[in-house]
Amino acid sequence: MAESPSPLLADRFAPRPEFGRTDHLLVDADPTTTWKSLRELDLTELRGGLAAFAVWFRDVPERWRARSEGGARERTRLTWNDLDAGTDWMILGENPGQEIALGAVGKFWRPVVKWVPCEPRDFPDFTEPGYGKVVWSFTAHPYGERRTLVSSEIRVTLTDPRAWLNFRRYWRISTPALSVISRAVLRTVKHKAETGGIRS
Repeated sequence: MAESPSPLLADRFAPRPEFGRTDHLLVDADPTTTWKSLRELDLTELRGGLAAFAVWFRDVPERWRARSEGGARERTRLTWNDLDAGTDWMILGENPGQEIALGAVGKFWRPVVKWVPCEPRDFPDFTEPGYGKVVWSFTAHPYGERRTLVSSEIRVTLTDPRAWLNFRRYWRISTPALSVISRAVLRTVKHKAETGGIRS
C-alpha cells in the first residue's frame, strides 16, 4: 500500500488560497547540494537584470519614504534569515532539506505596503478585515538518481471581500514582475548548485 504524501508547509499556512502561481525548474545536481544552494540564497544576487529591476521597482515608494526620513540604506545581502530578522517577512516553517515557507501580512496593493507584525503561530488564524496573507514556499525533491526538481509557489489569501477586490487589481498588474522574480530565484539556485557557487 502506497504511503500518503506528506503535507506541504504551504498547505498548513495557506490551505485555500485565492490567488497563486507555481514555477518549477530541473537542477542537474543532487538534492543535498540543491537544498544548500536554496537555503543560502542571497536575493541581492538574483540572476537576470529584469529580476533586479522588478525588486528595485517594487521598493521605490518605500525607498522614497526612507529617503525623506533620513536616507535609505542599500542592502549588501538578503538571505531568508535576513528577511526573517530584518523585515516584515517571516520564516513560517522549514522541513530541512526539503521545504521552507515564508509569509507576510499586509495591504500589498498599496504603493507603500502597510505591513502587520505577526508571529508564525498566529499566521493561520489572522482574520482582521482588510488584509492579505502571502505565503512564498520553496521545495526541493529528488528527480531521478542525480537531479532535483525545485519549485517556487506563491499563495495569497484575503481576509474579506473588499481586500479581495483590491488585491485582484494589484495581482493583474504585479503578476509579470512576480513571475520574473520567482523564476530568477530558481535560476540562481540552479546556477549555484550546478557550478559549486555555494559556501562550504
